[in-house]
Amino acid sequence: MDWLRASAAEQGRAILAGLISPVEQAEAYLDAAARHPYGDRIYARLTPERARAEAIAAHDRARAGLRRGLLDGVAINWKDNIDSAGIATEAGSRLLQGRTPRQDAAILAGATLDGLVCLGKTHMTELAFSGLGVNPMTATPPNSIDQELAPGGSSSGAAVSVALGLAAAAIGSDTGGSIRVPAAWNGLVGFKPTTDAVSGTGIVPLCRRFDVAGPIARTVEDCAELFAVLRGEAAPDLTDAGPRGLRLMVLDGVPFDEARKEPVAGFEDAVSRLSRAGARITHAAPPCVAEAMVLAPLLFAPEAYGIWREQIEAAPELMYPPILERFRGGQFVLAADYIAAWEELGRLRANWARLVAGFDAVILPTAPILPPPVDRLLAEEEFFARENLLTLRNTRIGNLLDLPSISLPTGHPGCGIMMMGRTGGDRALLAAAAAAEAALR
Repeated sequence: MDWLRASAAEQGRAILAGLISPVEQAEAYLDAAARHPYGDRIYARLTPERARAEAIAAHDRARAGLRRGLLDGVAINWKDNIDSAGIATEAGSRLLQGRTPRQDAAILAGATLDGLVCLGKTHMTELAFSGLGVNPMTATPPNSIDQELAPGGSSSGAAVSVALGLAAAAIGSDTGGSIRVPAAWNGLVGFKPTTDAVSGTGIVPLCRRFDVAGPIARTVEDCAELFAVLRGEAAPDLTDAGPRGLRLMVLDGVPFDEARKEPVAGFEDAVSRLSRAGARITHAAPPCVAEAMVLAPLLFAPEAYGIWREQIEAAPELMYPPILERFRGGQFVLAADYIAAWEELGRLRANWARLVAGFDAVILPTAPILPPPVDRLLAEEEFFARENLLTLRNTRIGNLLDLPSISLPTGHPGCGIMMMGRTGGDRALLAAAAAAEAALR
């Protein structure tokens, strides 16, 4: 068995059984990342000394029967906007070059206490403000399916590293789709928790009212285990999850506007398989979704620009122009409009909660397009802007309505199916996703 491409949970069970060693696994991942032809475009920096020390400690605990959990000794990586003590954390931006925090982010510190091994930090979009994963200012990871295509972002290196067998799993962050899009475009599972479900302390912000960290991995079980680590709690039991009786609502309307035929076909095939496996499928198009989407320009860019204005305007030449313009778009929104938009969004969130209360999950295509070619994105700014907005259109619904959301592979390259749960119902959504996964794999 190729243990480097095994799921994180499978590796954890193999460590428990004495089939593999945390030390050998960490060394193998470090070697694979260092030798990979695109390794330096995937990892912003490896942390071999830390990884080896943590792996040795995990090995000793395993031998003594003192493992701290299923993932004790499993080697993962962290998006480069998640602080790591003594290691540069630059959030994919030349504006932050050399920024080196003194302590780990709260979620990294907690994961270390639970025995996970930190392999390093992965490349990302500048300050996490794009869903395409293209970053000519630092590095653009190759899409794992086709190196000429965009990898998805902003957690680009996180997803690609897992897909290529350079980490057991990865922790990214999601403000408008930055976990789920790269997961879908690289054939993985990506889970965005409810916004306040995971600590944001020590994570470089984009929009604090939408930002949340979460896992990218090979299976729903991996995501559930990693989410539990990030929360500091026991993982949900998914062993009996099955699709029969699942109540699923297909979200019609907005998610299919301008959608390309391939993602729609992949989604429809997945829905058909779920139906044949016993899930109960309903269709609806609540108007509150379109109403919430109209508010997005009043909410994301103003907060992002407000956080980063001083650094951006001190050295705008250090930014890729399309990303710079996305930030600067926030300077023209009036404070009164921003506040009114949040008031309206609160009303729409309440309406949504009432409408979907009877469903286990709402389903839709993760992204309405396939990954576009990197060369064209770099050559045509209008194409970049249009494809980026369309890429994030479906995932952003979950952020606006503050819903835990998970993307599952459909078996069609670059096409994911997204499931959205109820605000705060993260564990219930993971159980529903595990049930759906049983029918889709």
